[in-house]
Order: sequence, then structure tokens, then C-alpha cells
Amino acid sequence: MSLIKIEDCLLLIIDFQERLVASLKDSSIIEKAVKLVKTANLLDIPIIYSEQYPKGLGKTVNEISSVLPSKAIKFEKTSFSLLNENNFLETLKSYNKKQVIICGIEAHICVYQTAVELIKAGFDVTVAKDICASRKDCEFEFGVGFNLMNSAGAHVSCLEIILFELLRGANHPKFKDIQALIK
Repeated sequence: MSLIKIEDCLLLIIDFQERLVASLKDSSIIEKAVKLVKTANLLDIPIIYSEQYPKGLGKTVNEISSVLPSKAIKFEKTSFSLLNENNFLETLKSYNKKQVIICGIEAHICVYQTAVELIKAGFDVTVAKDICASRKDCEFEFGVGFNLMNSAGAHVSCLEIILFELLRGANHPKFKDIQALIK
């Protein structure tokens, strides 16, 4: 296991869509997702995001879509794993990054299946557990999806660990900007 490196990672945001978010009891993950996106923007980390069947589940919530950079790439999908979507793996590989930070909804379905297939494809995967959710508490609280991701080789982490891992120290030029996001 190695620490996440700014120059070798990208951010993958999975299905933060209107109907899925509306079904959550706790929407605080949206605030954390926004902080992670803003950090990626500050550090020039590429972002890919997905929408599962947007006709039925809606678009990415405004709180997140409004902070996504114009160069972020969107994948509309019907498969649970993004790796089963046309051109996703090719697009991901075009960035020439080995590390993928993942957050999203449904933790036990789309996040889980994508993480496991990314690992199988040779990527180093970090899952931001506190920026993941499932519609049903039992699916999330028991942590089965996270345990399976961890067993497959994913690093299960959280927002602050990821942010400070990227910065490495208080001498990073963007330290104060990122620290302000979490105060």
C-alpha cells in the first residue's frame, strides 16, 4: 500500500443523483463530496463522474455539479460497475494514473462493483467511506460492501485522511486553501 500521490491519482464520483440523494436519511455526504471535488480542483486532479440511468434517477445534484470543472468527464450508465460501460476503461487509462479515489451512492452496489473491477484491472483504489452511502441503513451500517472492497485490496479511508495524504505536509502551497474547506 502506498500513499495517494497528487500526480498519480484521479477522482471518481459515482451516482450522486437527485433521487438517490433524496432517499438518504443523512445528506451530509454531499458537503463532504463538495469538499473533495474542491480539493481536486485546487490540486488539478482529474475528475470522472457517473449517473446511473439519469432518466429515472435524475442528474447529479446541483451542490456537486456546480463545483465540477468543465473538463470533468461524465459517464451515463446502466451497468452497476463503470468498467462495463463503453469507453470507460479506455478513458480512465488515457489519464495515465494508477490511483483512483472513489466516493458515491450505492456503496454496496455501484461503488463496490466498480472498486473491485478497478483493482482487478490493476488500479490502486481508495474508497472514501464517509463520502459513500446506501439508501437502506442496513446495507451501509453492516459494512459488508466495504469489507468486500477491503478484502479485494481497496483502501477504505475518509475525507480528512485523503486530504492530508494528498498534501503530505503544512508546507504544501495549497495547504491553507484545503484546510479552510474542513474547518
